[in-house]
Amino acid sequence: MLASDGPGVPVGAGLVIPESELSWRFSRSSGPGGQSVNTADSRVELIWDAARSSALSRVQRERLADRLSGRLVDGVLTIAAAEHRQQVRNRDAARARLAAMVAEAVRAPAPPRRATKPTRGSTERRLQAKQRRTDVKRMRRRPTD
Repeated sequence: MLASDGPGVPVGAGLVIPESELSWRFSRSSGPGGQSVNTADSRVELIWDAARSSALSRVQRERLADRLSGRLVDGVLTIAAAEHRQQVRNRDAARARLAAMVAEAVRAPAPPRRATKPTRGSTERRLQAKQRRTDVKRMRRRPTD
């Protein structure tokens, strides 16, 4: 069974991109060639219309559009894979890259940092260390009469 026979691309947190929303384009890989080398269409382009995807909620779609704004062209995300010699392995690589990219983009932002005050002990230790340093430097000075 091929990896492409599944119901879609699992992204995580219950999010699955349906296989019906993915488009594929194949071409010859670039690289060193010779006689009858690189004649197979092993390079893969995975095309996903994120703006019209039914898998995303409105909030996820907004996050994705905001965080991947440099990669999206009219709401469409294109991922190319040509690192393997077999088309099937390139398809799997493109799927994995899509899943990682979308998971990172739709993840909720981290809660803001809440500022805290240093403890009394840490403040005292810091001031004592500064005083010790001051005393060391004072002892190095030339004595004054």
